[in-house]
Amino acid sequence: MENGKLCNEDDEFVAVEMKEEVSKEMKSWFVGVMKMDKLGWDQFKLWALGIITMMILFWVFALQLARMRMGPTPIKYDNNQPNSQDLFPPPRLYKNQGYLMVSSNGGLNQMRSGICDMVTIARYLNVTLVIPKLDKTSFWNDHSEFQDIFDMNYFIQSLRDEVRIVKKLPPRLKKKVERDSLYSMPPASWSNMSYYYNRVLPRFIKYQVVHFSKTDSRLANNGIPDEVQKLRCRVNYDALRFTAPIQRVAQKIMALLRENGPFVVLHLRYEMDMLAFSGCTEGCNEQEVAELTNLRYRIPWWKEKEIDPKQKREAGLCPMTPEETALTLRAFNINPNIQIYIAAGDIYGGEKKLAGLRAFYPNLVKKETLLARTSELKPFQNHSNQMAALDYLVSLYSDIFMATYGGNMAKVVEGHRRYLGYKVTISLDRLMVVTLIDQYKNGTLSWKEFAESMKAAHANRMGGPIDRVRIPGRPKEEDYFYTNPQECLP
Repeated sequence: MENGKLCNEDDEFVAVEMKEEVSKEMKSWFVGVMKMDKLGWDQFKLWALGIITMMILFWVFALQLARMRMGPTPIKYDNNQPNSQDLFPPPRLYKNQGYLMVSSNGGLNQMRSGICDMVTIARYLNVTLVIPKLDKTSFWNDHSEFQDIFDMNYFIQSLRDEVRIVKKLPPRLKKKVERDSLYSMPPASWSNMSYYYNRVLPRFIKYQVVHFSKTDSRLANNGIPDEVQKLRCRVNYDALRFTAPIQRVAQKIMALLRENGPFVVLHLRYEMDMLAFSGCTEGCNEQEVAELTNLRYRIPWWKEKEIDPKQKREAGLCPMTPEETALTLRAFNINPNIQIYIAAGDIYGGEKKLAGLRAFYPNLVKKETLLARTSELKPFQNHSNQMAALDYLVSLYSDIFMATYGGNMAKVVEGHRRYLGYKVTISLDRLMVVTLIDQYKNGTLSWKEFAESMKAAHANRMGGPIDRVRIPGRPKEEDYFYTNPQECLP
């Protein structure tokens, strides 16, 4: 990791091995041709078939390697093409038990994982899902609709062999809901499928239309049949495709980054809303602490108001400051000349707070700086979830991804990068990090001891294959399914 090129070096090593294998096969083929009169025509045909097979495999490998380096390629989908229906599997036929309407809650990635769960629940209850309504009342005040972020037609058609999804209620049921009111409920958090079969399905049979007022964490991480878990993955990693405009701009950002070599994506959660919500004030002056505290008390759905920031930080529950982040990157021997793409909103305190990071890593960029001379970001501005979608895609295909706080984006991106082939993803043990940083700052540890301890503590936290931690009865404390979807990984 010292030069930030781990993935590329592995790719080139495998490519060299493939070339050597092809060279050996070609040499064998040449000798075989020279001896064909002795070995016979059948043997020659076997050799020829082997060479052709190796060449095809090498070509496929090279194509996949090129695609990995280029990043995601938007798949064009045009529902107006006459044969577009042939791209999708035939619909699953089932007796419809009712209609599920949902109101997604939270930011982009909290809503994303919730939508995956809603599709899965609808499929196994044999009900029809109405396209989810996105959260428009959260702190971010984004009024984007589902189709503004995700390719709605692809979402509907690509899942039609599992579940029926419609854009709106049929007129008859819409009138019924308007006349009789809509039955609404928040499903119990972290529930297994038995809860939905035994407690929720009877309500569909009774009311025909059921509305879920919350979608986050409504399915358990564990104790779920494998086929259910795999459908959650299919929705997340295939069906929830971002719109073509979002994909195009993300491609442009990645192309600009790749012009200057490898890059790290840093999900730096030192943002005003995150600091206010968490009560964490490390690196803030008295005026900033007062501003953050006032904001926390003004947001009614943030339940925790009285927070001890020192105690919370020492427990490893705070977003890291830019200065702490710089020390962490240096301890991992991340090349100081590498590009660091900051996937986040506005950093609280702006350039003044970023100075501690920029002093050691001067090549800091954001989408706003990369596209400053163009108008390509304009359609997405004032739409925080669409801007977050751009960061999501860039994060997926970076050489290294590191988040400074374990929020929803950090969790979902980590799992998605595992699904894409265990891409290097540094999952920080923040309790260990702040402990070591404090020991280094007070002189207890030398720089060498600090760096060695950081590497040792994170040797198994680099995005590789690991078992999902399960804690029965305490789902909030165990590993999130979408961070490590083991049932869907090789």
